[in-house]
Amino acid sequence: MRTDTWTVRGMSCGHCAHTIEAALAKLGALAKVDLEAGTVSVLYDSSVIGSEQIVAAIESHGYNVVL
Repeated sequence: MRTDTWTVRGMSCGHCAHTIEAALAKLGALAKVDLEAGTVSVLYDSSVIGSEQIVAAIESHGYNVVL
């Protein structure tokens, strides 16, 4: 298991957090959004999904991941 944390722009409320967490859960990842810090920490199995898939899932909902 691996944990990565990314800065994500465009998050402003609980709905944003729920949207991201639900999208990543569909991939099999556990996400924790910190709205105050503007970050998303993701616990995932890197042998099953890659960071590119995680970033794509976040960005598909209109958020901007800062790499």
